[in-house]
Amino acid sequence: MASPSLTSIRSNCRKVICIGRNYADHVTELNNQRPKQPFFFLKPPSSILLPNEGPVLRPSGVTLHFEIELALVIGKTVRDLHTDDDADVLQYIDHYLLAIDMTGRNVQNEAKKKGLPWSIAKGFDTFLPVAGPVGKEQVPDPHDVELYLKVNGEVKQEDSTGLMLFRIARQLSDISKVMALEKGDIVLTGTPKGVGPVTTGDVMECGMRVGGKEVEEARMRVEVKDKGGKYEFAET
Repeated sequence: MASPSLTSIRSNCRKVICIGRNYADHVTELNNQRPKQPFFFLKPPSSILLPNEGPVLRPSGVTLHFEIELALVIGKTVRDLHTDDDADVLQYIDHYLLAIDMTGRNVQNEAKKKGLPWSIAKGFDTFLPVAGPVGKEQVPDPHDVELYLKVNGEVKQEDSTGLMLFRIARQLSDISKVMALEKGDIVLTGTPKGVGPVTTGDVMECGMRVGGKEVEEARMRVEVKDKGGKYEFAET
């Protein structure tokens, strides 16, 4: 069966669910508490940026951070799942993507301090660059994938998905007990350590390796530019 295009994946995506704090060293680097169970937040599908659509746009006053992640494209409805079996959940995954969860870190920090939602920090247009799709046959084990991200040629993130605190079976189980995962939804599985800032003129290059070999479909190169316009971050 032919792989869907990224354009169709975006148009069929009704929600993007993101697992937070799912790598121990990333929890530590942001001085967060290690979660006792998976927690998640949403990004709008309108934040998805496809290859060759242009740069990530940094809104005025926003400290922009990158977070590399393995993403799942859901292939069929998941509701009230309860399993710890890695193999059991593969049936619900249609394809994989490489994704960068762009984050307005100062916006998020203010929201965390005041107990406000993270939607603004995570939801700007262009804040979800993706590459792929990567077929399931190319990823025999989604917990044995090396993710990396470089900024201006310097490696910033490079770790294995085997370091996830909560594996994919637990993620999908916990999400689906709260809200049904529907065909076309995208799940971001968390980011490893090394997140940091980018600004206008920077170039991010990232990818994934399976068995030490580069997955060509997942290569991504995206620039950062100032957004302009009327929005400017101000304290709530």
